[in-house]
Amino acid sequence: MLKIHHLGHSQSERVVWLCEELGVPYELEKYTRDSVTRLSPPELKALHPLGAAPLVEVDGMLLAESAAIVEFILARYGHGRLQHAPDHADFASYLYWFHFANGNLQPVMLRTMTVGRCGLAPDHPVQTSSLDRLEKVLALVETRLAHNDYLAGSEFTAADIMSVFSLTTMRLFHPLDLTPYPNILAYLQRIGARPAYQRAMAKGDPDLTPMLT
Repeated sequence: MLKIHHLGHSQSERVVWLCEELGVPYELEKYTRDSVTRLSPPELKALHPLGAAPLVEVDGMLLAESAAIVEFILARYGHGRLQHAPDHADFASYLYWFHFANGNLQPVMLRTMTVGRCGLAPDHPVQTSSLDRLEKVLALVETRLAHNDYLAGSEFTAADIMSVFSLTTMRLFHPLDLTPYPNILAYLQRIGARPAYQRAMAKGDPDLTPMLT
């Protein structure tokens, strides 16, 4: 059975959610962040040199990196679900938005959070360029969702599973007002209505009310 090492309030919620969507049986090992540093506990660091989460164990193998794990689970257990085949009209869009999550959306959130904690003046070039990049990224997502119910098109896919963390739980660490982005907010309501998402969040982070508004 697949074992998920899940750090609370982290990107590993993606893996729990994916398994719930696919109906993949799994064992959940939960870890709590240090109350002061907000970093991984020693028990998780003992499993991986980077103290990374998520981690999954299956058939004696330990795999890290949420995108790699999502692709692994889709390949082994997905049977074509939650992804588009190369002959699908939205295949390129699926690939783009799947990789957009960790290639643009999450990095720009982290960069803005880090820069914002440096005490720079509001008009400092580093501060303004960081915020400008975040606004451009969010505007791109907003425009995409103005014309599509989901990021890869009309169908819910793993591209959505990859992206939602940055728009929700990540805001615990980097507060972000999404009021200027009504299409993103409507999208998050669609996500929040999914039974598999509700189950995943209740199992993995029962202390957290999903940040869907």
